[in-house]
Amino acid sequence: MPIWRTDGIIMTALLQTGPVEFLYYWLHRALHHHFLYSRYHSHHHSSVATEPITSVIHPFAEHIAYFLLFAIPLLTTVLTGTASIVSFGGYITYIDFMNNMGHCNFEIIPKWMFSSFPPLKYLMYTPSYHSLHHTQFRTNYSLFMPMYDYIYDTLDKSSDTLYEKSLERQGKSPDMVHLTHLTTPESIYHLRLGFASFASEPYTSKWYFWLMWPVTLWSMMVTWIYGHTFTVERNVFKSLNLQTWAIPKYRIQYFMQWQRETINNLIEEAIMEADRKGIKVLSLGLLNQEEQLNNNGELYIRRHPELKVKVVDGSSLAVAVVLNSIPKGTTQVVLGGHLSKVANAIALALCQGGVKVVTLREEEYKKLKSSLTPEVAANLVPSKTYASKIWLVGDGLSEDEQLKAPKGTLFIPFSQFPPRKARKDCLYFHTPAMITPKHFENVDSCENWLPRRVMSAWRVAGILHALEGWNEHECGNMMFDIEKVWKASLDHGFSPLTTASASESKA
Repeated sequence: MPIWRTDGIIMTALLQTGPVEFLYYWLHRALHHHFLYSRYHSHHHSSVATEPITSVIHPFAEHIAYFLLFAIPLLTTVLTGTASIVSFGGYITYIDFMNNMGHCNFEIIPKWMFSSFPPLKYLMYTPSYHSLHHTQFRTNYSLFMPMYDYIYDTLDKSSDTLYEKSLERQGKSPDMVHLTHLTTPESIYHLRLGFASFASEPYTSKWYFWLMWPVTLWSMMVTWIYGHTFTVERNVFKSLNLQTWAIPKYRIQYFMQWQRETINNLIEEAIMEADRKGIKVLSLGLLNQEEQLNNNGELYIRRHPELKVKVVDGSSLAVAVVLNSIPKGTTQVVLGGHLSKVANAIALALCQGGVKVVTLREEEYKKLKSSLTPEVAANLVPSKTYASKIWLVGDGLSEDEQLKAPKGTLFIPFSQFPPRKARKDCLYFHTPAMITPKHFENVDSCENWLPRRVMSAWRVAGILHALEGWNEHECGNMMFDIEKVWKASLDHGFSPLTTASASESKA
């Protein structure tokens, strides 16, 4: 069978428009006769409020009839020698897509399609068009092309009105939004709009993703062309409606100087959109709060001092999570990786609490010491030995530095991204995160590399901000009281991950 034959594709389209649509229309009307309806078709119509799976809920006899109908174009092109891979694959895809779309129960066909080509209304139905068939039963019998309802006068008179109203209907704005971004080209598969089986597990790169490079490349092109923030998840917790939005940029692009203005514009647009929609809180996830990019979100507050939506970088809860992940009785820790707002706050809290903080790098020791009082700075020491088995690590921790740690060391990240694991004889804890309460709804997918039903501290911080009604931003140098935020998280049912779970992440 050849890949492409123009005459076969044209023949398939004509056979669908003519015999298939015509025969289906009259078969469908016959199925609504009380004799056949009560014995067969009523099974399909048990779904008054349809969903995509409704499209294939039929008695066996109906399945056979539909199979024979849809076989007409395929068998005809085979018998005439005009069949091709494109005509077969395209036709089967068309049947499945139109069937599922027509039963999805929300309007997705934009008005401009019919405005640009008015005859299209006779050649393509819409979800609202077919929904009337499931509610009115005696109208809109056509398969995918409403032309036969027009010809035989079975068109529901409210079809156009319902279509217009469905497009005008405004969805309810969320109370809180978490703004994240894509991490790698393959990460698109781990979103809920990708593959459910992948999304339900922590993100890891798999060898067979290389076999899917055409789809990966296509998704990269779509994100590049679309160029707007998109919604990847919706949740409900207590009285809050929550959403997660994603910037269509990958992690590597955040380190490209020429991409920073574009990324900042996308983040700013998302914040302004949230403000227009009356959203209470927007939390910045992953590199959307990078200090070199926007000074932990402070850039947008300076540009728009009138903002009503509260921008949260979640640093205070991230610090609280890390501090409460350190085993009780610890007297000394090693601090490694690039310094950040979170790292500085952790070092300050530990030094104030009498815990010795050993820095791996001389320049970081000097930076931290300059920000501490002499009394507190006495607990900050430069690296000489690496006897401590508790290492607090961030971005930029090298493999050579990890090799200096003693056997059995517990690496606790304070960064958004986990360190690259170089030791098999050490434990690697999760990035700052908390377990969600059991009544947190629609937590079906994993957040990047975290286990299921576990959320990053930065995301949880935004939720707490909305729940508590805190009426101030947390970005730039601003940070909330760590104990206050930690207590609020526990009061609302979030629970800390235990160090025992780190063993699951062993290198």
